[in-house]
Amino acid sequence: MIAELAKQSQVKEFNKREVVIEKGAPLLSLFFLLEGRLQGVDFTIDGKEVGTSFTDPLDFFGELGVVDSDPHPETVIAIAKSRVLAIPRNVIRPLLVGMPSMAESLVLRLSRKLREANEQRRILGLANPLQKVCAQLIILSRHAPNSSLIPDMPTHQELAIMINASRETVTRVFQLLQGQGLVLRDGNHLRIRQTLVLREIAEGLREAP
Repeated sequence: MIAELAKQSQVKEFNKREVVIEKGAPLLSLFFLLEGRLQGVDFTIDGKEVGTSFTDPLDFFGELGVVDSDPHPETVIAIAKSRVLAIPRNVIRPLLVGMPSMAESLVLRLSRKLREANEQRRILGLANPLQKVCAQLIILSRHAPNSSLIPDMPTHQELAIMINASRETVTRVFQLLQGQGLVLRDGNHLRIRQTLVLREIAEGLREAP
């Protein structure tokens, strides 16, 4: 089975800012991110770009099209040079139907995405940019192998898209957080030095430092 999957699958490479999936495109494959990072984006009625999610290595995406055959609901962009494994829908779907363990993995993934979407909506509802940034950092750290280090940290512009703020606002917040020693830049990574403080700020339990 694994050999057959490998034979019919394809590895694709994407440069930074290259579109991986266009919104409304037919989804003919289930995708696995091997390297890099992806960002899901959508657009408001007035054409403003809004981030919906990040995809990190070893995660999969495009599962909605595998389940219901409908077009993809958002645009997916590579925000770092990325490698993606594409398994054709007609190959993977029979396995999902015939193997309860795979079906369970898919359902758990959909459940996690729904919870994350709810969290993202909560962040958008916050009025304080500092709270928004701290809440987004907590989400990013949750997916990192080491919760105190976010590898290949998204740019200020990419974070701004996620929290519906300007890049300049995000930059000012980071200057504040770094000035207080709550976070530290480590090359392309971000080291969180006081997770509890960030969480309390995100939840409105602590005032700005």
